[in-house]
Amino acid sequence: MNDQSDKLFAARLGDMVSLCERDGTAQFSSFLDERQCAAAEMWCRKNTGGLRYMLWGGYESAKRKMLAVYPDYYEEYIRDEFPMKCLTFSYRKEDKLNHRDFLGSFMAQQLKREAIGDIAAEEGTAQTFVTEVAAKLIMSAVSKIGRVGVKIADDKPFELEDAQKFQDMSGTVASLRLDCVVGTAAKVSREKAAAMIRSDKVEVNHFPVSSVSHEVKEGDILSVRGCGRYILSGINGSTKKGRIHINLRKYI
Repeated sequence: MNDQSDKLFAARLGDMVSLCERDGTAQFSSFLDERQCAAAEMWCRKNTGGLRYMLWGGYESAKRKMLAVYPDYYEEYIRDEFPMKCLTFSYRKEDKLNHRDFLGSFMAQQLKREAIGDIAAEEGTAQTFVTEVAAKLIMSAVSKIGRVGVKIADDKPFELEDAQKFQDMSGTVASLRLDCVVGTAAKVSREKAAAMIRSDKVEVNHFPVSSVSHEVKEGDILSVRGCGRYILSGINGSTKKGRIHINLRKYI
């Protein structure tokens, strides 16, 4: 997001808070991507006052989520109020379909990305969370994903934890400075890593960081343009020469 879109996003969140305060009813956003979720979390911590808020995407480890802003008396049942549906698609196991196939078919129905949450696909079955409005459209208009015939149900619980696959990596770094860790993750020299950081090609937890000396910590997500995304999954002591052992997991 740029400065203008950041301002528009903050204004949308402010409108949700104002409506909740005025009407006393829960307010919901459309689906937010990971960066928007992080931005919404930061904004809500400072600006929701006596209201509650929750980010929820249908299951615990969801990446795309809706934001709810609500009075405290909604707390016990707020998850049931989110305006989303879980759709389950069944098809022949020999017909291979992936995330991109489903997203393309949904977008062909003139659905916006913000109407669609996570999509999990396995052999012969897939599940996705979508807004209630999008669910009605998909149920009535979609009978194929690409060239593959599908059956769609909207009454089954979510069962496909979208298990992200990782490649485990390890190494040692002189320090936990961003240039050191990016160099190890992307397998480039520290000098090249520093140049990438200064060129705004590196994000930490979905936000660009241009300081090479920024210190990263365990659990941070690093995105390096052209190289991939990584989680700093472990910091495991030091070598005799004082270098730090780290473990990384690369998204694949």
